[in-house]
Amino acid sequence: MSAEHSDLWVDWAREIQALAQTGQHYAADGYQSARYRRLIEISAEIFADHTSLSQSQLMEVFYPQTGYATPRVDVRGAVFQHGKLLMVRERIDNGWTLPGGWADVGDAPSEAVEREIMEEAGLLVKTKRLVGVYDANRIPPLELFHAYKLVFLCEITGGDARAGEETSQVEFFGRDEIPDRLSGERTHWRHIEDAFSAHQDAGWRTRYD
Repeated sequence: MSAEHSDLWVDWAREIQALAQTGQHYAADGYQSARYRRLIEISAEIFADHTSLSQSQLMEVFYPQTGYATPRVDVRGAVFQHGKLLMVRERIDNGWTLPGGWADVGDAPSEAVEREIMEEAGLLVKTKRLVGVYDANRIPPLELFHAYKLVFLCEITGGDARAGEETSQVEFFGRDEIPDRLSGERTHWRHIEDAFSAHQDAGWRTRYD
């Protein structure tokens, strides 16, 4: 089976899981709840057939999900120093990415990305502009859920560049120096290209999907 066809099955499974989660939230009785639970199981079966995760692992992730299913929010920071872009190396896969992560409940998006940059790169920053809003997904098990990625252009205000608990290296790279090995779905080349363009163009217009 081609990778493109397999990705289509994963897309279908993700949509089934989201619809079943929402349906279970509004289920009027135990019979309806059981039907939606079965749809969640079918979604896990499809995922297991097209990813490296087992059905039991998937159900451990799916069952705790409750309420109306909506996309998650991932925030990333584009930080420049002398024209070079800050990137961090993730311990989980040794890939490079813009610093950031999932936004926490209660945080403004700008606060979330500023905190993530401090935790992952040791730098105090202030958000300046929104580079783009992207439709995105992440590596297992987080790729199971739909996500939006917000990339902010940030300015350094203090701190010292250093690795954190989840990162092993912190480096600044020129446009032609970006490492080939990126970390899963955390950062794509278009996010990097847009970050450089936004940094160089004071009239940059926010990209969005």
